[in-house]
Amino acid sequence: MTKEEAAARYNIPVSLLDEYAGMHLCDPVKQVMEVWQYDEQDIERLSTIMTLHDVGFTKEEVETYMRLLLSDENTEVERMAMLDAKRTSSLDEIHFKEAQLNRLDYLRHKMKKSQKG
Repeated sequence: MTKEEAAARYNIPVSLLDEYAGMHLCDPVKQVMEVWQYDEQDIERLSTIMTLHDVGFTKEEVETYMRLLLSDENTEVERMAMLDAKRTSSLDEIHFKEAQLNRLDYLRHKMKKSQKG
Protein backbone atom coordinates (compact mmCIF):
# COMPACT_ATOMS: atom_id res chain seq x y z
CA MET A 1 0.00 0.00 0.00
CA THR A 2 1.14 3.54 -0.61
CA LYS A 3 2.08 6.07 2.06
CA GLU A 4 -1.29 7.79 1.78
CA GLU A 5 -3.18 4.48 2.00
CA ALA A 6 -1.15 3.38 5.04
CA ALA A 7 -1.68 6.75 6.73
CA ALA A 8 -5.44 6.62 6.19
CA ARG A 9 -5.95 2.94 6.97
CA TYR A 10 -3.88 2.84 10.17
CA ASN A 11 -4.23 6.46 11.26
CA ILE A 12 -0.48 7.03 11.03
CA PRO A 13 0.72 10.59 10.52
CA VAL A 14 2.38 11.06 7.12
CA SER A 15 5.25 12.79 8.93
CA LEU A 16 5.91 9.54 10.81
CA LEU A 17 5.93 7.60 7.55
CA ASP A 18 8.43 10.10 6.16
CA GLU A 19 10.55 9.72 9.30
CA TYR A 20 10.42 5.93 8.97
CA ALA A 21 11.56 6.10 5.35
CA GLY A 22 14.32 8.52 6.39
CA MET A 23 15.66 5.99 8.89
CA HIS A 24 16.39 3.66 5.98
CA LEU A 25 14.86 0.73 7.86
CA CYS A 26 12.88 -0.34 4.80
CA ASP A 27 14.20 -2.64 2.16
CA PRO A 28 15.15 -0.45 -0.85
CA VAL A 29 13.05 -2.71 -3.07
CA LYS A 30 9.93 -1.30 -1.39
CA GLN A 31 10.21 1.92 -3.33
CA VAL A 32 8.50 1.31 -6.63
CA MET A 33 8.43 4.11 -9.17
CA GLU A 34 9.28 6.62 -6.42
CA VAL A 35 6.31 5.52 -4.27
CA TRP A 36 6.88 3.62 -1.04
CA GLN A 37 4.98 0.36 -0.76
CA TYR A 38 4.22 -0.58 2.87
CA ASP A 39 3.51 -4.15 3.94
CA GLU A 40 2.29 -5.62 7.24
CA GLN A 41 5.86 -5.85 8.58
CA ASP A 42 6.29 -2.11 7.99
CA ILE A 43 3.00 -1.39 9.75
CA GLU A 44 4.13 -3.47 12.74
CA ARG A 45 7.42 -1.53 12.87
CA LEU A 46 5.52 1.74 12.57
CA SER A 47 3.33 0.69 15.48
CA THR A 48 6.46 0.19 17.58
CA ILE A 49 7.79 3.58 16.45
CA MET A 50 4.49 5.28 17.35
CA THR A 51 4.58 3.66 20.79
CA LEU A 52 8.15 4.80 21.36
CA HIS A 53 7.20 8.35 20.32
CA ASP A 54 4.15 8.24 22.59
CA VAL A 55 6.24 7.28 25.63
CA GLY A 56 8.65 10.15 25.04
CA PHE A 57 11.49 8.75 22.96
CA THR A 58 13.26 11.33 20.80
CA LYS A 59 13.66 10.74 17.06
CA GLU A 60 17.27 9.71 17.66
CA GLU A 61 16.29 7.30 20.45
CA VAL A 62 13.60 5.76 18.25
CA GLU A 63 16.09 5.24 15.46
CA THR A 64 18.63 3.66 17.82
CA TYR A 65 15.99 1.38 19.34
CA MET A 66 14.70 0.30 15.93
CA ARG A 67 18.21 -0.40 14.61
CA LEU A 68 18.82 -2.57 17.68
CA LEU A 69 15.46 -4.30 17.23
CA LEU A 70 16.15 -5.09 13.58
CA SER A 71 19.73 -6.14 14.20
CA ASP A 72 20.71 -9.75 13.58
CA GLU A 73 22.29 -9.77 17.04
CA ASN A 74 20.63 -10.27 20.42
CA THR A 75 20.00 -6.71 21.60
CA GLU A 76 17.42 -7.29 24.34
CA VAL A 77 19.77 -6.03 27.07
CA GLU A 78 20.40 -2.73 25.26
CA ARG A 79 16.74 -2.24 24.39
CA MET A 80 15.63 -3.06 27.93
CA ALA A 81 18.17 -0.52 29.25
CA MET A 82 16.64 2.13 26.98
CA LEU A 83 13.12 1.27 28.16
CA ASP A 84 14.20 1.23 31.81
CA ALA A 85 15.88 4.64 31.46
CA LYS A 86 12.72 6.12 29.90
CA ARG A 87 10.59 4.54 32.63
CA THR A 88 12.80 6.01 35.35
CA SER A 89 12.66 9.42 33.69
CA SER A 90 8.86 9.22 33.49
CA LEU A 91 8.60 8.26 37.15
CA ASP A 92 10.84 11.20 38.08
CA GLU A 93 8.50 13.53 36.15
CA ILE A 94 5.45 12.02 37.88
CA HIS A 95 7.01 12.49 41.32
CA PHE A 96 7.93 16.08 40.48
CA LYS A 97 4.35 16.79 39.36
CA GLU A 98 3.00 15.17 42.54
CA ALA A 99 5.19 17.47 44.61
CA GLN A 100 3.90 20.45 42.63
CA LEU A 101 0.31 19.36 43.28
CA ASN A 102 1.03 19.02 46.99
CA ARG A 103 2.41 22.57 47.09
CA LEU A 104 -0.60 23.88 45.16
CA ASP A 105 -2.98 22.08 47.49
CA TYR A 106 -1.15 23.57 50.49
CA LEU A 107 -1.53 27.10 49.08
CA ARG A 108 -5.21 26.47 48.28
CA HIS A 109 -5.82 25.11 51.78
CA LYS A 110 -4.03 28.09 53.33
CA MET A 111 -6.12 30.51 51.25
CA LYS A 112 -9.43 28.79 52.09
CA LYS A 113 -8.53 28.75 55.77
CA SER A 114 -7.78 32.50 55.76
CA GLN A 115 -11.08 33.24 53.95
CA LYS A 116 -13.04 31.48 56.71
CA GLY A 117 -11.30 33.32 59.50
